[in-house]
Amino acid sequence: MAIDIKIQAIKNSKIGTVDFNNLSFGKVFSDHVFQCDFINGNWQNPTIKPNEPILLNPAAKIFHYGQSIFEGMKAYKDESGNVFLFRPSENCRRLNISANRLMMPEIPEELFIQGIENLLKIDNDWIPSADGSSLYIRPFMFASSDGLRASPSDSYTFIITTAPSGAYFSEKIKVLIEEKYARAANGGVGYAKAGGNYAAQFYPTQLAIEKGYDQVIWTNDNSHEFIEEAGAMNIFIRIGDVLITSPTNDRILDGITRKSILQIAQDNNIYVEVRKISVNEVIQAAKQGHLKEMFGSGTAAVISPISSFGYQGTEYELPEIFETYASFLKKKITDIQTNKSKDPYGWRVKV
Repeated sequence: MAIDIKIQAIKNSKIGTVDFNNLSFGKVFSDHVFQCDFINGNWQNPTIKPNEPILLNPAAKIFHYGQSIFEGMKAYKDESGNVFLFRPSENCRRLNISANRLMMPEIPEELFIQGIENLLKIDNDWIPSADGSSLYIRPFMFASSDGLRASPSDSYTFIITTAPSGAYFSEKIKVLIEEKYARAANGGVGYAKAGGNYAAQFYPTQLAIEKGYDQVIWTNDNSHEFIEEAGAMNIFIRIGDVLITSPTNDRILDGITRKSILQIAQDNNIYVEVRKISVNEVIQAAKQGHLKEMFGSGTAAVISPISSFGYQGTEYELPEIFETYASFLKKKITDIQTNKSKDPYGWRVKV
């Protein structure tokens, strides 16, 4: 079903001021955004308009009760100038899972997809084509009605903003296994992409940064016995020739890159175990020389290899090996995303 989207084009593009050869991640924003509003039980006024500040009442419920969710996606441009998305229906599905958990309205998939596609068409020139770069897409929804009563909002705003970006992490990262703080708890909102989840990570992550690390490896909330996530990414651990990742649950985000890695690994004879993995198992594997790789996975970074991890005052270095699972899997995924290889899964969606 085609949706009637109103277009309000910007008068003077900012694109001439952007150095596309030196893009940091998420610092430069494209000319337009897509916006629609949930009012009186319906999504209304789908509009593409100039990317400008939002005016909200100080009593808007987003400021007080934190009803805010988001997704992370990318658009890629191939050598012929064709534009592609990667598994966008999965992002819509996950956004609606987050919406349900935070008592927010679901966004119809056709509105989600057509909003993105129309936005990409009007801001096509903002999609970089250099290796390692892409147009990062941030769909998000927040409570926009006014009122100080602790209750769900009456209205919501859905916006898609985009940012031409380079690599998220350009080097391998150092991580610290967390022993005190928890990212999420059973029965909570850890599986949702809610803004508050990320706000709660900043403090323990800063403590790790002050010790010389880039990210925290999160462990389970009560005993801190089991590995769960790496910063804002899912985590994979290779012991011998076995690739291990934690099962998703109330505390762990169902990563789209994670699911893609699992499928590609299975189809390329990489043995994968989806199971709990304890900190002690990882430590023992490192001491015995069986720990080969650790890497995070997510939309922004795709795959981020880990060079070392710290635990209880001891630093454990990962070995330098050739033909890593991380590099193999990253190339497989990015080649599909950028139309450099066949897509046997139907993940790549042409705009």
